[in-house]
Amino acid sequence: MDVVDSKTLGEAIRATRKRLKVTQKELALASGTGLRFIVELEQGKPTCHLGKALGILHALGMRLKFVDP
Repeated sequence: MDVVDSKTLGEAIRATRKRLKVTQKELALASGTGLRFIVELEQGKPTCHLGKALGILHALGMRLKFVDP
């Protein structure tokens, strides 16, 4: 999946979380964030804190890969 905005990032996180059968609450606990942050991130809120979002990716075993133009 190509992540081009906050909405597609949220969709990718939600899909991975569900595939791993992790609840939003469990992910919040595992990543040291709040449940509300997880909900807003998965909804594509564009103002979510980048550091916390990266922590979510790490908790799910996901990683970002940047490709030079």
